[in-house]
Amino acid sequence: MIKGFALIAALVLSGCATVERAPLANSVTLPATFALDSAERASVGAIADLLPRGDAGFVALEQRALTNAPTLAIALARIDAARAAVDAAGAARLPALNGSAGVSRNEGNAASTGIPAGLGIGTGRTSYTAGAAASWDADLFGQLRASQRAATARLDGAGADAAAVRLALVTDIANAVIEARTLSARAMIIRQDLASASDLVALTGIRARAGIAPGFDLVRAQSLESDARARLAPIAADQAAVIGRLVRLTALPTADVQAMLALPNGGADAVAARPVITIPSILLRGRPDVVAAEYRLAAADADIAATAAARFPRLSINATLGLVALALGDLFNADALVGSLGAGVAGPLLDFGRINAQIDARQADARIAFETYRATVFQALGDSEAALGAIDARDARVAALERQALLDTDTVALARERYRRGLETFLTVIDAERSANLSRSAVVIARGEAAATRVALYRAVGGVAARD
Repeated sequence: MIKGFALIAALVLSGCATVERAPLANSVTLPATFALDSAERASVGAIADLLPRGDAGFVALEQRALTNAPTLAIALARIDAARAAVDAAGAARLPALNGSAGVSRNEGNAASTGIPAGLGIGTGRTSYTAGAAASWDADLFGQLRASQRAATARLDGAGADAAAVRLALVTDIANAVIEARTLSARAMIIRQDLASASDLVALTGIRARAGIAPGFDLVRAQSLESDARARLAPIAADQAAVIGRLVRLTALPTADVQAMLALPNGGADAVAARPVITIPSILLRGRPDVVAAEYRLAAADADIAATAAARFPRLSINATLGLVALALGDLFNADALVGSLGAGVAGPLLDFGRINAQIDARQADARIAFETYRATVFQALGDSEAALGAIDARDARVAALERQALLDTDTVALARERYRRGLETFLTVIDAERSANLSRSAVVIARGEAAATRVALYRAVGGVAARD
């Protein structure tokens, strides 16, 4: 009989228009290699080396954040919600069984029962019932199955979203730690500059009092000292901002963050010095946000199928089994047993385009999901190309600035010696000191930028999640 219902439904609805499914994710193609990747890169290595894992402070902050960060906890809660939706969709495909029991008392009169009032026969009646009712949707055209597929895809997408949150959390912490190390190194250089400037103040003061050098030299030395103090003050504000950012990311007390930053570290120098390996573009398919977008596309396709199935009849099977008696003691007698079994078919005959409108809406959702997926893929490609193209430039800048800093340091030593011998004016010393101060700070900043670019590449290709 079920096959007969299915055949009749298929014949009646055979003229329905074909529903357009969602575009396929694999229709979005990626280049085999990155255009901005250097041909001289090493072919072996670990993507994880792009992070400052030699920094004990970063490792400690990362571990605590992965168990304590609110953003990750929210993402995990969304996975639980998506899992509940999958369970509900699966349960909808199974039979439903409901039980009931009840007692009722009806009171009548002579007019309603037809029993003369003078006979002494009671007009009230008590009845007892107990029973169970079962129902099952045969899902002939796969509406419930499609809904379950959509829920499962959304669950997988929620898992990918959590991986994306984890990736963002780890790389944000890495960038903050690199910035903290860069600021600490800059502060140390400025303190050295301040000490050197203080020595010049003392030296020029002695020479001015002895009449060997003009008093203007002392003013210039004091200006250099004040410049060092002025450059040191903003560092403390920037360090406070970095600590505040780490507190927000990790949800840890400020004292804990400061204690972890005080742990031994490799600094931005160690990260920037590491070579960058050759990275295949196929890794972008595994980037968490790309994976999440692909699952949402699959869910949108399943939604189309579920909505389209609403055009077809639904076959439901219902059964009831119960007990009815006028006395509680008779409730479990064989005579009290009642039951029924039946099947029904229900489907739309004339809905004035309601279902077609819903199908159109789901198809529009699928196009949005596809374009979102395509945009996410090319976002990943663009991020990766930008990071790869910047790494060589950042490294070249570090090398050039390091050479400049060495030359400037030698220039300072030479200018001071010539000043002591009276062969140069003090203005030459001041100029050399200022140039050396700037070049040393520029080296530290450039190393931090090179390290941050490696973190950006790690994030762009999806980090270790791309290989899981």
